[in-house]
Amino acid sequence: MSDDENKTRTRKPLGLKRSVESGEVKQTFSHGRTNKVAVEVKRRRKILKPGEAAPPPPPPAEEAKEPAPAPAPAPAPAPAPAPKKAAPKKAAPAGETPQERVARLQREAEEDRLRMAEEARKREDEKAKQAAVDEKKRAEDNAKAKEEAAKRAEEEAKAAAEAPAAEPEETQAPAEDEGSKPAARPAARKFTPVARPEPKKPEKKAKKEEKPSRTATERPDKRRSGKLTVTKALNEDEGRRARSLAALKRAREKERRLQGGGSSKPREKQVRDVVVPEAITVQELANRMAEKGADLVKELFSLGMAVTVNQTIDQDTAELLVEQFGHNIQKVSDADIDIKVEEDVDPEESLKPRPPVVTIMGHVDHGKTSLLDALRGTNVTRGEAGGITQHIGSYQVTTKSGDKITFLDTPGHAAFTEMRARGANVTDIVVLVVAADDGIMPQTVEAINHAKSAGVPMIVAINKMDKEEANPQKVRERLLEQEVIVEAMSGDVQDVEISALKGTGLDELLEKIALQAELMELKANPDRPAEATVIEAQLDKGRGPVASVLVTRGTLKKGDALVAGTMSGRVRAIVNDQGKQIKEAGPSMPVEVLGLGGVPNAGDQLAVVENEQRAREVAEYRQDKANEARTALAPTNFDAMFSSLANKAIEFPLLVRADVQGSVEAIKTALTNLSNDDIKVRILHSGVGAITENDVTLAAAGGAPIIGFNVRPNAKARQQIEREKVRLMYYDVIYHLTEEIAKEMAGELGPERIEHVVGRAAVKEVFKSGKKDKAAGLLVEEGTIRKGLYARLTRDDVIVSSTTIASLRRFKDDVDEVRAGLECGVVLEDTNDIQAGDQLEVFEVEERERTL
Repeated sequence: MSDDENKTRTRKPLGLKRSVESGEVKQTFSHGRTNKVAVEVKRRRKILKPGEAAPPPPPPAEEAKEPAPAPAPAPAPAPAPAPKKAAPKKAAPAGETPQERVARLQREAEEDRLRMAEEARKREDEKAKQAAVDEKKRAEDNAKAKEEAAKRAEEEAKAAAEAPAAEPEETQAPAEDEGSKPAARPAARKFTPVARPEPKKPEKKAKKEEKPSRTATERPDKRRSGKLTVTKALNEDEGRRARSLAALKRAREKERRLQGGGSSKPREKQVRDVVVPEAITVQELANRMAEKGADLVKELFSLGMAVTVNQTIDQDTAELLVEQFGHNIQKVSDADIDIKVEEDVDPEESLKPRPPVVTIMGHVDHGKTSLLDALRGTNVTRGEAGGITQHIGSYQVTTKSGDKITFLDTPGHAAFTEMRARGANVTDIVVLVVAADDGIMPQTVEAINHAKSAGVPMIVAINKMDKEEANPQKVRERLLEQEVIVEAMSGDVQDVEISALKGTGLDELLEKIALQAELMELKANPDRPAEATVIEAQLDKGRGPVASVLVTRGTLKKGDALVAGTMSGRVRAIVNDQGKQIKEAGPSMPVEVLGLGGVPNAGDQLAVVENEQRAREVAEYRQDKANEARTALAPTNFDAMFSSLANKAIEFPLLVRADVQGSVEAIKTALTNLSNDDIKVRILHSGVGAITENDVTLAAAGGAPIIGFNVRPNAKARQQIEREKVRLMYYDVIYHLTEEIAKEMAGELGPERIEHVVGRAAVKEVFKSGKKDKAAGLLVEEGTIRKGLYARLTRDDVIVSSTTIASLRRFKDDVDEVRAGLECGVVLEDTNDIQAGDQLEVFEVEERERTL
């Protein structure tokens, strides 16, 4: 073997029973480009059945120099060849190279493809020839039938014409013999009517029969147009449109109807329970009844109501329609959406003891918060602005005996009346704190009235006993004026002498509270959805809307869906009075709730509902009712209209922002009380939380200052305030706020003008003074007439003009003053309407500083 042969022949890799043989095929393209492609030939593995013997190996053959193998001997011709069967594969020659094998396989595949295409073309030609023969035969048959029909029609026409022709020939014979009478006229020929033959009808039928056969042969099949492939030739059904799902459903439904008896039976009318609100559209009612809207409109037209499906009808009309169509009606009203206020009574066996709720009330600066600090061991008073409580606080204290008591701390300032009223309504016991050195004060009396109206027992705590001027006996005597009789004076109201500063008497106070709670037997059901009262609410910058609530019954749990007033949400967190997060809160426990959609109003009832959808539904209904109440017009009459027109009071617009909802209510009430007949406070907007850009925009549009009570504007609001030049007023003590606003309102009105009548005179005569003016001759009846004073001219007790005295003379001399009983002449400014008998009233105006 030479070196050239070693270079040309590729060395085969070593291995046993190679199942894959690889090689290269050289591809030639146009423009002289070539490419070599690696080709692998995989032997076919034949899987034998159990018990089947392996086929004998093929006999060895000599290598052929030419790539094409020797032709196999031709098989014996079969009587009925099967064109669909492929030709038997030729055995591969021994020693064939991979390139030769690949070329041979490609050549065999191409031969098979050409052979199958040729067989398919032959089948198509045979079908076309057969169709042409059939068409030709059909055309010959049609032509024969046409000829036979034409012959038959001609024979019938001839037979009909020969029958009446014999009679006129016989009559003509004697006339011809008589040649001597040429003047005689021959008789007219008579024709028998014959039915008109219609040979064209079978010809039309023949043409109609020829047309589809001709188009069937001439028009090629669209599915076989284009290039004919082996796949198209073998798969004749490929490309046909499949049946749609709707067609299958219709077919099955038809079969079901046929199997059920041939005709569909009418369905029985289904009676429904239709829920009908107070107002509903016709289409919505039709949907709930599962009826057609047009049927309902027809029924309404028969009742004399011309309506459309989109119009609203009332509940009574809807009831008539529902009964007419045979359904049952269920009436509902909008009020059914809201949660019922009536309290359902819990079973006696489900009630368990709960801690008492104690509200500390009294006058400002009598030591209420200091007393609570002494009980809790804290110092809340130090954090209050001005040393006074301006928020309602709630705390829970554990006594030495292990009992728990919930305390509510209410403000004592006069502006926080609503807070004190809320505290009295949610409490079980009221502790009235009275300073021993100050006695009974206005807010003390108000607290007593709140406790009496709420119907809760009272315990009097006489505070500040550590002072030298303390006189508890005087306090007890002064309480008799308010019908509060303590036990020391043979009454039923407990009293305790304490000192919050020194911490004396606190244990005795707790014992009396525990005794009073034991007598009341306070119980609640903890195993039910929670109900609570909103004591205070605020908008926290980091936590969002926060509501301080007192659970009245049930257990409030994290994740509960709740609704409070017009706000709804889900409990995200529960924080106790010590600032720790807890998972649930039982009855009589004060907690802060996070997760509401907005800030509720203080005093709203909080209730846990099934899910958030129900909570949103109730909240939306309450919001709609609140909007209706706010925008509803009060009934008016002509007297009210004229009085409003006559009342030209100045409006003083304000915008209020505070830290908690209770402070907002207190500020609004205090500012409204400052109004009088001359000036009225108008609150443009009030809310809880920091001052925002919307507040600044509203204040700038209304020309109102912004009052910030313990709040400040955010960064964007500060920039807008500087740009809009809006006035800001910051306060942290409520009585400072009311004093400043009162001064502002007084300054808006200006100084108070007070008139003092100096004298009165009667006009006796009128004279000319100069070209235009008139002078009045007066007789001074009362007081004095002075030059330069204001004057009012009246005629029959009706004011004619208000002016000033421009000139005053006695005889011909100018004087400054004329006393009673003397005569004088005056010239009035800007008026010449003077008549004898008029009265002149002279007065001076004094201006004083106005106070509200």
